[in-house]
Amino acid sequence: MARPTKRTTLREVAEATGLSTAAVSYALRGKHVSKETEERVRKAAAELGYEADPIARALASGRTSMVGVIAGDLQDLWQQQLMAAIGRELLAGDRYALILDAGGDPERELVLAKQLRDQRVDGMLVSPVDPSAQGWVKIAEQVPVVSIGDSLEHARTAGEVLFDNRAGIDAVLGYLAGLGHRRVTVLTPTGRATPDRPADVYVREAAARIGLDVEVVPCGLELGVATEVARGVLRGPGTAVFCFSDSIAYGVYAAAAEAGIAVGRDLSVVGFDDHPVSRVLTPPLTTLDWGLAEIAKEAARLAVAAIEGRRVRRKRILCAPELIERGSANRAGPA
Repeated sequence: MARPTKRTTLREVAEATGLSTAAVSYALRGKHVSKETEERVRKAAAELGYEADPIARALASGRTSMVGVIAGDLQDLWQQQLMAAIGRELLAGDRYALILDAGGDPERELVLAKQLRDQRVDGMLVSPVDPSAQGWVKIAEQVPVVSIGDSLEHARTAGEVLFDNRAGIDAVLGYLAGLGHRRVTVLTPTGRATPDRPADVYVREAAARIGLDVEVVPCGLELGVATEVARGVLRGPGTAVFCFSDSIAYGVYAAAAEAGIAVGRDLSVVGFDDHPVSRVLTPPLTTLDWGLAEIAKEAARLAVAAIEGRRVRRKRILCAPELIERGSANRAGPA
């Protein structure tokens, strides 16, 4: 069996250039040396096949270049898209995302956050399952945390990229009321462990103000689960379904097709996050566009600024939604 190739050391590069190891280290980082010295050291390092040891670099700098990213639930197709976009934004700045899935479980979310902290990630981004969890207080004291979607109520975060859920819910319920709907079923991924998430509270407030009869029903994000819940909903008296995730709306489409109910004619359906699949459904799904690319960009920017100790002018970004009208919502028939 061939022996593993020995890694070229910093000392060997120093010997080849006649410089100290400190001078070579500075040159490779482009600091405190002339341009001529930097080029000479880089050339020697390339010829010797020198590569910086990431563990040694992390020990020296106190940074790992790793950023923990916790998704609330990756069964949600939009969250998958968001996590991928955040990973690309971080990679553009030579940082690497460790993306973990809380699976909709608030206890699991905190366990994952503590594991990331113990693994010395430089920072953390989270789309919280339970924004009110007290466990975030200590974690945010030990590592820079940026919250996406909802505020961490008790923790002092390094930044927030928040969704204006109140504006989004007002827009959708007002839109459905304008189409003559009076009974609306709201399907939410919120579990029994976190009943007071902001969006669920806002929807009840908005319904009371507008004069709608709203039933809020918990619903899983996985297609089969959402379809099963939707089957029960479609047997009820409601004329419209508002889904707090486009992934849930796909289950409503599936259940409606089984029952011979035409979405956009017999039933109005509205989603919440404009996943690309929503544009190619029949009919295309009316939903909210939150500006995913900008969310990813701002979240990564706040995290990197906190890691580098830079002050930013705005640590709280509020994302306003745009209602995208397509063909899945129509005027309610006579009562």
